[in-house]
Amino acid sequence: MANLKDDAAPPGAPETVAIFSITQATRATFPNIYFGQAVLIFIQAGTKRVLCPHRGEVIGAAGDVMVFPPGAMVTLENRPMMNESYRADAVCFPQAMVDAVFGTQRPSPAAMSVQLVKAEAEHPLAVFDLVRQTLAQDDLPAPILQQRLMEPLSWLRYCGVQLPSGAPDLPFGRVRRLIESDLARPWRAAEVAARLAMSEATLRRLLARSDHSFSRILQNSRLERGLTLLQTTDLSVLQIALECGFKTPSHFSDSFRKRFGIQPKAIRTAFLSET
Repeated sequence: MANLKDDAAPPGAPETVAIFSITQATRATFPNIYFGQAVLIFIQAGTKRVLCPHRGEVIGAAGDVMVFPPGAMVTLENRPMMNESYRADAVCFPQAMVDAVFGTQRPSPAAMSVQLVKAEAEHPLAVFDLVRQTLAQDDLPAPILQQRLMEPLSWLRYCGVQLPSGAPDLPFGRVRRLIESDLARPWRAAEVAARLAMSEATLRRLLARSDHSFSRILQNSRLERGLTLLQTTDLSVLQIALECGFKTPSHFSDSFRKRFGIQPKAIRTAFLSET
């Protein structure tokens, strides 16, 4: 398992609440990033710009929290401040907890939008501190721990945030979840189709309807996990490349640059022109 900062877990196995710290030294834009679960991003330093298909442009500043619904695919731009890295903390919630709080909410298109809670209105960072403190308490009985960790979701609902109930079950999402369970595995479309109880031809046809291909899903899953590990861990580029299913760090670096427009090392070290 990756050695994440703050002993957190990346958004890969969301059976419980996971919290992890994000650091990025260089301004960069990341297109078509997929969120398989509900994620709250509490911005600590810098700003975050999001292009959401349902809402358009959303910009968050230090102290704000951005709410990403499960199944969202957006373009992200993290903007560090001068001489200071972009920093944020992400809290990931399993779908069962989201359903428990938002399941009685009337369905709305807004539930699939990226939503913003401003610092001056609701003081989101105080809510984040409560989550961190709760997770740090090892002696809490499980029912109390569960209840306390649902309080941030109740707070979001109070603030007017909407989230969809029921996990997204589109073929694209099912393929992503399977691939992300073992990114280093040499996945083939036929194997994935068999795991999902369908023929390879049916799988490819279903993916094509939503403008996806198996090879692109596989590549993007690996690169997006690589991006997360670069932002949240101290693992070397070699370790990240191997963990994400690339045979060599150069292959990972080349693919990363083609997808995101920057080299992996630039995530951690600012360009000289920006210092």
